[in-house]
Amino acid sequence: MAVTGRIDGTPSDVWNEEVLAPQFAHEAAHLLPHYVAVERALLREYLRMGLVDAPGAAALDARLGSLDADAIRADPRRNMSDISFALEHHVQSGPTPPFAAWHVDRSRNDAQVCAQLMAARTDFAAVAADLLDLGRAVTALAARHTTTPMPGYTHGQAAQIITPGYHLAALAAETCGTLRRMLHTYDETDACPLGSGAMAGQELPWDRDLLAAHLGFARPQPHALVGVASRTWTSAMASDLAGHAAVLSRFTTDLMTWGGSGFGFLDLPDDLAGISAAMPQKRNFPVLERIRGRCAQVVGRSADLTAGQRNTPYSNTVEVSKETGIHLHTQTTAMRSLLRLTHTVVGGLTYRTDRMRAACADDHLGGFTLANRLTLDCGIPWRTAQIIAGRYVRRAVDQGLRADRPDADLLRACAAESGHAAEPAGTLLAESFDIDRGLRAKRSAGSAHPDRVAELLADEERELGRLDTEWARRAARRTAAARRLDTPVTVGENA
Repeated sequence: MAVTGRIDGTPSDVWNEEVLAPQFAHEAAHLLPHYVAVERALLREYLRMGLVDAPGAAALDARLGSLDADAIRADPRRNMSDISFALEHHVQSGPTPPFAAWHVDRSRNDAQVCAQLMAARTDFAAVAADLLDLGRAVTALAARHTTTPMPGYTHGQAAQIITPGYHLAALAAETCGTLRRMLHTYDETDACPLGSGAMAGQELPWDRDLLAAHLGFARPQPHALVGVASRTWTSAMASDLAGHAAVLSRFTTDLMTWGGSGFGFLDLPDDLAGISAAMPQKRNFPVLERIRGRCAQVVGRSADLTAGQRNTPYSNTVEVSKETGIHLHTQTTAMRSLLRLTHTVVGGLTYRTDRMRAACADDHLGGFTLANRLTLDCGIPWRTAQIIAGRYVRRAVDQGLRADRPDADLLRACAAESGHAAEPAGTLLAESFDIDRGLRAKRSAGSAHPDRVAELLADEERELGRLDTEWARRAARRTAAARRLDTPVTVGENA
């Protein structure tokens, strides 16, 4: 197929099999509707500029509307295994030949990036919808566990009393933050590149504002070279997804740890559990390992998208647009999969409250509270109070004393060594190491106190609702544009 007269041959078998045909298959499966939308938008511009009459435009529009993945295939001789040429051949082989000016003043460069960006917007918005659903599932589970004590850990050691609701509220907060960043990224990249041409713009009076509106963009990309050369939008989208995948990986690590036999704080239903072929006593949770593994895939694809652009010329290149750009679809697919798995885990997760409470009782998690009380109630300087509290805990552990069975005389002796009195010692210990009192001892905004967690969850639910509304507005603009564009050109229309 001679396209410009510079090349008369067809792609070699190796070139076709290793590069062109796989690329064609990917674009036919994921980009074809967007390529068709681009063609229909440009056709309306040809009609507006008077380069085709209404009957001719209507005939071509109908032919474009009939195109689907079954109607085209990679063919080195017929279309050079290029989806743009395949689309062109489909129209040319229809009952009505195209008008002479069809595809005049056009380039594949801006059409390709426009189709890619449209597909990426759709995938990105689908991830946002999945995140909104996950955020609501997380807040619902958290609300049921705002008063359920469990140990919180720092440096792998039990540190202070928290609740599953407090832990999950942090995940909900991270989810809201990701959705806000994604919304900003969406708006920053919601600029239509169509009309940029090959790199320097076009020669006909294309209405780029109208082209952008036809395709559901907020505005045209103002700089033609940015339109075809930049793939900052891919790395920006990928970075948002990778950031949240890293967060999910960390939360999943907590679930893996707490679900292990060493803790036994949580459980998953049988349909999310696995077995050992060799050890019949085992009940594994491989779904958590799968989630964490897919988090790594999402993070890795973000690095691939950035690395693939490094040291390339700032122009349209297939190295960036196709060879590297395909990683974004791979990433969003992995992200949606891990979000679906995570949502299922959250829906099936149960906490073993007895084991968590027992773990709180095993450790002297009220040491921080005891130091505060020694200062505030007994007037002992803070650093000295910390020493006394630490001394008491160390000796209590050495003597095998549980936190819920304090020794008032031991506290008096520890305080006396530093020249202070700790009275009433029994009350100080009982109130400092009481599990439920310890949970409510933290009063500041954003703390683990059940009332503060309830406030956090209420704020997060409101924010999820607001973000849902904002994302719905963007979706409505895309849907309305697609509906308008899907309205066939009528014979009665004027240029």
